[in-house]
Amino acid sequence: MIQRKQSLWLLLAALLNAGVLYFDLYKTHTLVNGIDTLGQLRVSDHYPSLIIAVVMTLIPLVTIFMFKNRKQQMRLTAYSMVAEAAFIAMLLMRVSKITPPPSSGTYWIGSILPIVAIIFLFMALLGIRRDEKLVKSVDRLR
Repeated sequence: MIQRKQSLWLLLAALLNAGVLYFDLYKTHTLVNGIDTLGQLRVSDHYPSLIIAVVMTLIPLVTIFMFKNRKQQMRLTAYSMVAEAAFIAMLLMRVSKITPPPSSGTYWIGSILPIVAIIFLFMALLGIRRDEKLVKSVDRLR
């Protein structure tokens, strides 16, 4: 059911993950021959990051419609959290390997969205567990 709280959390997580495809992840200012150049890291510039970003966007959307199978819904939510963590780790590795080393750089909004999405996925996981406990307690009463 789409009106459940965890469905809303999953939808918000999917929207935030889709934002990663649009926003920059990291912006750098590098001095090259005395000229300040602006560089940015984007998901679309790195094929493995793009694949993980698409996966972490699609899994919560698919999970919303698996409301009849709560155990599989919990499993897919956990997989989505793992994909988020892999994306964050890949982002940190890409930032650490920027050449030439930037004179200054800042993380942009695209790098914060997966962190917030993990929080939303965790809240969805708690809601799914609460529903599972409720169904088990009702089954015991029969």
